[in-house]
Amino acid sequence: MKNVTVFLLDDHELVRRGLRELLEAEGCVIVGESGSAEEATRRIPALAPDISILDARLPDGTGIEVCRDVRSIDPSLSCVILTSYDDDQALRGAVLAGASGYILKEILGSDLVGKARRAAAGESLFDPGLKERIIAGLRDDPQEDVRLAGLTAQEKKVLALIGGGLTNREIGVELFLAEKTVKNYVSSLLAKLGFQRRTQAAVYISRPAEPPAPTPIR
Repeated sequence: MKNVTVFLLDDHELVRRGLRELLEAEGCVIVGESGSAEEATRRIPALAPDISILDARLPDGTGIEVCRDVRSIDPSLSCVILTSYDDDQALRGAVLAGASGYILKEILGSDLVGKARRAAAGESLFDPGLKERIIAGLRDDPQEDVRLAGLTAQEKKVLALIGGGLTNREIGVELFLAEKTVKNYVSSLLAKLGFQRRTQAAVYISRPAEPPAPTPIR
């Protein structure tokens, strides 16, 4: 059986030590570890482990953000989120970030090793159809409009949440983005749609049959 290479991210040294001992005892090779989201984001693409096991909550960010960021650099990287929190919002964030799984820390050690090996082999640990249901839940598709073709996938998610009445801060929490990043997405999608105010975008996405006319920019 191939030795699986692993990167560990957890801000508690004892947790990392326990995971290291467990995984190494099962023939896995720990190629790196960190207690910092920023450091992990920098090191994981360079080390290219078969699987990264990421703590969900860290002092300087989240494992979900790390997953999203490293996969934006190299989509072949596999990550699982290991957390103490059974949180639907974080689960959605993990799916949207491209994680291979969302695992609670109460899992048995042998089961964790098995799941890590499966994820490293490219298998999704999520229930079939979960990703599609989550994406559909974030999306309130309007009727076809040529302007939508110019939006990125992330801008479409932000637009759908604007339609749901969420503030930039709430959208950031939902998508695991910094509030400043959300503000940039909002500015970009408004410009692409020809709107000046987010209320226009909210009306547009909520009542697609009658999109408001863009306000001319003078």
